[in-house]
Parts: sequence; structure tokens; C-alpha cells
Amino acid sequence: MAGRRVECLWKRHVAEQLKQRDRVQRQAFEEIIHQYNRLLERSDLQAVFSERLQTDKYEQQNRHDLSPGVDGGRSDSLQQEMAQMRIKHQEELTDLHKKRGELAQNVIELNNQIQHKDKEIQSNEAKMLEYQQQISHLEGECRELRNSLADLERANQTLRDEYDALQITFNALDEKLRKTTDDNLELVTRWMAEKAQEANKLNAENEKDSRRRQAKLQKELADAAKEPLPIEPDDDIEVLSEDAGKGTGETSPGGQPSRTPSKRTSQPPPPAGLLDSITNIFGRRSVNSFGTSPEPAEAASMCSDVRVPSTAVHIFDAHDGEVNAVKFSPGSRLLATGGMDRRVKLWEVVSGHCELKGTLTGSNAGITSIEFDSAGSYLLAASNDFASRIWTVDDSRLRHTLTGHSGKVLSARFLLDNARIVSGSYDRTLKLWDLRSKVCMKTVFAGSSCNDIVCTEQCVMSGHFDKKVRFWDIRAESIVRELELLGRVTSLDLNHDRTELLVCSRDDLVKIIDLRSNAVRQTFSAQGFKCGSDFTRVTFSPDGSYVAAGSADGVLYIWNVLTGKLDKTLDKGHSSAINSVSWSPSGAYVVSVEKASKAVLWSDM
Repeated sequence: MAGRRVECLWKRHVAEQLKQRDRVQRQAFEEIIHQYNRLLERSDLQAVFSERLQTDKYEQQNRHDLSPGVDGGRSDSLQQEMAQMRIKHQEELTDLHKKRGELAQNVIELNNQIQHKDKEIQSNEAKMLEYQQQISHLEGECRELRNSLADLERANQTLRDEYDALQITFNALDEKLRKTTDDNLELVTRWMAEKAQEANKLNAENEKDSRRRQAKLQKELADAAKEPLPIEPDDDIEVLSEDAGKGTGETSPGGQPSRTPSKRTSQPPPPAGLLDSITNIFGRRSVNSFGTSPEPAEAASMCSDVRVPSTAVHIFDAHDGEVNAVKFSPGSRLLATGGMDRRVKLWEVVSGHCELKGTLTGSNAGITSIEFDSAGSYLLAASNDFASRIWTVDDSRLRHTLTGHSGKVLSARFLLDNARIVSGSYDRTLKLWDLRSKVCMKTVFAGSSCNDIVCTEQCVMSGHFDKKVRFWDIRAESIVRELELLGRVTSLDLNHDRTELLVCSRDDLVKIIDLRSNAVRQTFSAQGFKCGSDFTRVTFSPDGSYVAAGSADGVLYIWNVLTGKLDKTLDKGHSSAINSVSWSPSGAYVVSVEKASKAVLWSDM
């Protein structure tokens, strides 16, 4: 039906175009056709006149032949007249032939124009047919697009309905989150209040205990002062009475000074409680913030006999999965490792072997860093569950859990007083914690994810994802200065006298920064060395003479700080990228852990 309608339309259009052409071009050729018709009529009339003249000529000749004498004069006049008429007719005939030629030329031109128009009509018809095909194709596409549009509208309506439902669910969950947040804040407030009450009770009990010990000590001192000294008869010491001591030369009632010879003997030791009380008051040993006396680890850490390792003396599976952190205790006797299996393991180094001593549990995610306090009694570990935890090393008990970050905690360190902790997180903040009150004292926004931290007495140095090392004043909560490197900072470490800062970055360079001049003093690199992750840890040797760093290809590199050259390359031990390296304070061992489950103990033995 549609094809017939289209065919009728183009036929009607062609007919209208032809009629239009006739109306436009008829006036131009109408006069020519009219003149052509008149010429044809005159030509026919001339032919009739010619025949008639021929007939008259034959008749005149016959008549002349019959009567040549009588009609001689008349025939001459007729001949002249006929000659003139012939000449006139010849001229008219010539004009008619000329006009006929012109009209024939016009007819030829018109025929050419008609042929040209016919060709144009054929071309236009072909174009019209092509356009009709295109129209049919476009109409089909339009129908398909309409169908697709209808499908999309239905799908859009379905998605809109789903979005409305999800929006309602989101609003409900948002309201639930808001209520949960409010409840959490209320619980935290109550918990803090209870902690404060508990701390006040503990302080009150400590004060009572201190008063009780002081009272007991005073009583014991008084009792000890009242006890008389035993005097032997043969002692040469003169004992004066209390009254004689007051005067200047008073004597006994007999007039002689009272001299009691006695033998000097050793006095018995005071009771144990008395000595303990004196020790507690005056403090014969230094005590850290948790009330435990530090072992002589500081002297051991100042080791002068540092041996560069040359071989892997023990390779063992430390964790179920990736091992992220490793650290020697200050006394070099214990070794701690932390992994993605959410555990911290304690190993005892005995004759070049690591024996498992204990496992510290309580973390809800992988361990990212490990730190011992200066006495080696407590262990601090940062975790991916947004928290830091403290265990006692002797009994492997979890003592404190410090929560407050909104991102995974990548590093946590004890300050030198062991009573405070600084933690750095992926949430771009640093937090200062007081272990006495177990609360966060300060929160500082660093502007970038904090990958590692080292501390001095009043300064915290943090390495960040934005390629900067920031120096913080704990008291002022402000940045003292910044130092920008060429790559993301992955690790920080201080030498033994805290004058040089070791920095590892993702541009595969290890640098030593002189903290006195705030400038890069040395840069270490090697052809095969490549930093394997954003959390690759490097370390100084205990005396600061060497630098140890693990590469992405499982090779341990050791540089000499004095010469600035690569000293050792240890490649037999690891099968994957090294995550962390620790050098024992005694200088005898180096341990490295990898992205797989293995740890390697290195030595020169």
C-alpha cells in the first residue's frame, strides 16, 4: 500500500513538472511555431501559384504557336510580367527557404534541449528512486529506533524505580548510621568517663599505698632508732649520757667522766621491708612508664662490633602468608615478626637459629609495623584494623588497644619516655597517645597518608605518600619543616646518636639526611635494587656504619656509609620481594622478611 502511494505521488509530481514546463516554455516558442505554420501555408500557396503559372505558360505557348503574329506584342508583355512575377516568387521562395532553414535549426536546437531535459528527467527519476530507497531505509531505522527508545524508556523506568527503592534504603541506613554514631559517641564518652574514674581510683589507691609505705618506713626508722647499740666492756669508745652531751664539761656524779669500754661489732642488717621501702622511695634503678626496670639494652645497642652478614644461617616460615614487619628487641635476644595472618610472633635467637617463643594475638587485621620499648618489656604493633596494640613480652598478654584512626595504621612508635606513643595512618593523620590515661592527647592532620614514623625526644619525623618528609614539634602541634623527595617515602630510620635520618623512597633510592643541616648527605643506589612496595622498610646498622635494604627481586643490599659504596649483595634466601629488614643491636645478625611467608636470618658465621 505504501509503495503504490509513493508511485502515484512521483508520477503526479512528474506530470505537474511537465505541465509547468509547457506553461513556461510555450510563450518562447509559440511565435516561432505560428510563423512556421504561416510559412507552410504560403509555401503551399506558392506551389498552387506555380502550378497555375505553369498551366498559364503552357497555354500561352500553345496560343503563341497558334497565333504568333497577332499576339506577339501581347505575349512579350506577358512574358515580361511573368518574368517579374517569377523573380518576385523566386525571392519570396528564397526567403521562405531561409526562414525554413532557420526554423529547422530552431527545431534541432529544441530537439536537443528536449533530449537534454529528458536526460535530466531520467537522472532525476533515478535520484528519486534512490531517495525513495533511502527514505524506506530511514523509515525502517526510525521504527527500530522507536522500538529501542520504548525499550530504553521501560528500562529507565525500572532503574528509576530501583533507584527510588535504593534511595529509601540508603536514607534508612543513613539514619541508622547516624543513630549508631550517636550511640558510639555516647558509649565512648561513657567509656572515657569510666576510664577517668578508674584512673582516679588507681591514683587514690597508689597514694594510699604510698602513704602506707611511708608510714611503715617512718615507724621502722623510729623503731630502729630506739634500739640500743650493744657495747662491750673493753671498747675504747666513751659513751656520754644525754645530759652530759648538753653541757660543756659536765661529769658523772662521781666527778669523773663516764667511760664505758666496749667492743665495736657489726650491726645486724635492717629488715627486708625497710630496704625495699628505701629502694622504692629513692629508686636505685630507673623505671619506665609501665613500672618495669629496663634491661641493660641501651649499652648493648651502642655496639661497636658490627659484622656484615655474608650468608643465610636460618631460613624459616614465619607466618601463614605475607610477612610485613620484623624487629629485634633491644637486647638482641628476641625477634618479633608481624604478618597478614593477624599475629605477632616472638622468636628467640639461639646459636644462629630462631625458635618460636610465643604468639601475640588480638589484632583483627594484618600487622603493618612492630616496635619494642627501650626496655624490651613491651611490644607495640600497628594494624590494618585502624588500631595499635601493646602486649607484654613476658606473658604475651594484650594490655592496651588504641583506637581512633579512620584508616589503617601504617606505623606506631614509642617516644623516648616510653609513656607516649605516636601513630601514623592512611587517613592522613598523626595521633599522640598517653599510655597513663590511655587516651589520644593530640591529632594532627598531615595532608597525606603517613607510611612510617621515627621519634626523638620532642620531634616526630613522618614519611608520606606525597613524597615529603615532615618534621613535627610535639609541643606545638605544627610542622617545623618539610623535605620533598623524588618518590613516595616508604621507610624512615635514625642512627644511634639520632643525627642522621635514613629514608627509602619509591624512586629506588636510599638517602641519608643530616638532621643538623637538613640536607641530603648521601644517596645509595644499585643497578638491581628496586623498592618493592609503598611500605618497604630499611635500617641502619647499630653503629650507623652500614645500611641494609631489601629489593623487589628478593636480594638484600648492604651499603657502607663511610665509603658510600655497595658492600654486600645477598641473593640466596628469598624468592619474592623483601618487605622489611632489621639489624640486631648486638651487630651479629640481620633478619629480613618477604611477601611470601619466609624470614631469613643472616650472619657472617
